[in-house]
Amino acid sequence: MAVEKLVYPAAERNKNPILSVLKRYIQPGANQTCLEISSGSGQHVAHFAPHFPHVTFYPSEYESHLLGSIGAHANGYSNIRKPMLIDITTDFRLWGNGIFKPNSLDYIYNANMMHISPYQCTIGLFRNAGQLLKNNGLLITYGPYACDNMIYPESNVRFHNSLKSQNPEWGLRDIKDLKQLAAKNDINIVEIVDMPASNKTIIWKKYMNKIGENLSSTDGKSAKT
Repeated sequence: MAVEKLVYPAAERNKNPILSVLKRYIQPGANQTCLEISSGSGQHVAHFAPHFPHVTFYPSEYESHLLGSIGAHANGYSNIRKPMLIDITTDFRLWGNGIFKPNSLDYIYNANMMHISPYQCTIGLFRNAGQLLKNNGLLITYGPYACDNMIYPESNVRFHNSLKSQNPEWGLRDIKDLKQLAAKNDINIVEIVDMPASNKTIIWKKYMNKIGENLSSTDGKSAKT
């Protein structure tokens, strides 16, 4: 029996705007790797992979029931590996029988996880990214965020309150707090890109040595796609 491909309307709407950002940041060059944390239905990885045949994508999920859908979407793409179970709060050495090595990944991609998971998941994302990414490797995150203790527009305020009513550990994360968390893991913001539906794509870069780096030129600035 064929596994059902789940299709989330939001993922279908945002996959092309996100792809336009990825095309600016994923570089040419063979043998690159991208780990997707929280792949959801698998729509994103299946949409992105054909545009970057030089990148090997590793989709993953915490929810085991989604692995079938991810695999169904990824079927037929030679540069998408079998989806794996990953609990982002755990150490990466426990994932996939130790498949990932320190300082080995070019990209980590994560969409729409931070606000619908406990903050411990966000901590785990940055902690593991700081260990897994190569020097100058990119962490790319997407979703709605708070900015300097403010949430806007009103639709995001309502969304935040709705999340909190479902689970007090959920809610929009403040970019100010994320910057502090990232800095503890040798990661800094490169660009914040305004996206449709009041979302943002944030490009983070791992710096092994910040001495001499000019991090202030783009830190916190926005650009429209």
